[in-house]
Amino acid sequence: MLLSAIIFFFIRACNARPASSYGNNPTNDRPIIGILTQEVEDPEMKPYGKTYIPSSYVKFIESGGGRVIPIRLNQTREDHENIFKSINGLLLIGGAVDLETSDFAHTAKIYFQLALKANDVGDYFPIWGTCLGFQLLTVLVAGENLLSKTPAENIPLPLNLTSEAASSRMFRDFPAELITALSQEALTGNFHHFGVTDQVFLGNDKLRSFFSVLSINKAENGVVFVSTMEGRKYPFYGVQWHPEVNRFQWDPQYNFPHSQNAVRVSSLLAEVFVNEGRRSSHHFSQAEKETKALIYNYNPLFVGNFTAYEQVYFF
Repeated sequence: MLLSAIIFFFIRACNARPASSYGNNPTNDRPIIGILTQEVEDPEMKPYGKTYIPSSYVKFIESGGGRVIPIRLNQTREDHENIFKSINGLLLIGGAVDLETSDFAHTAKIYFQLALKANDVGDYFPIWGTCLGFQLLTVLVAGENLLSKTPAENIPLPLNLTSEAASSRMFRDFPAELITALSQEALTGNFHHFGVTDQVFLGNDKLRSFFSVLSINKAENGVVFVSTMEGRKYPFYGVQWHPEVNRFQWDPQYNFPHSQNAVRVSSLLAEVFVNEGRRSSHHFSQAEKETKALIYNYNPLFVGNFTAYEQVYFF
């Protein structure tokens, strides 16, 4: 891990660029990130609603300087197109629904296709996928489910950073000492049974050409999986781990990383994604519509007595 950090510093120095990469694009200082709701699968949560968003993801975005609107499933294509024009980025949460047949997957595909077209004509729009969201991004790009068993359940891990991490948008502005910690200390919380192996990822032309692999990790069964990626051309990001838990989930039965460095990693990643949202000029047509759509109109419920989450928004 130390060697990878040293290599990272050297490559980053060779590829140093100004901290701001916005160019002539105006900065939006009131970014709104849409978080796609997901079908409730947990039997104990079903009495409270059909779809949900854990509050940790909402707080993650808010801590980076953004606001949140929940994106409900089962809306019309026209509804989603209007929402897309109003928000400045999309977050795909972790979970356990089917990556091909769920409403979560179907709706994410709509936004993914809209984001591709928008970015192709200079209309900046970022997407972030966490855990299941990471996996869904690989399905959307590859056009097929390439997951394998890569169990890393309730395990914090350091990242084995690749040479591409140094020049990445995700990590290039991290302080050198934090990159060292990220590659040596168990700062990333893993809660997954499946993932995309490095061999499958790099062996797939679509994935390899679309994403840069920024880190890999070894699963409990010895299989190496891709743990962090970002789009080469598009502002799309994926982490197989959970940065939001470092600050916003506290169940003592789970190994959520809560060290000072773990908190810093979470903080900086929230800022990275929200700052990407600042580059989007999308906005609501009316202030009243914006106010009505924000997450502030909903109240999260305490569910810490029967889930790993402290609070959840149900819809």
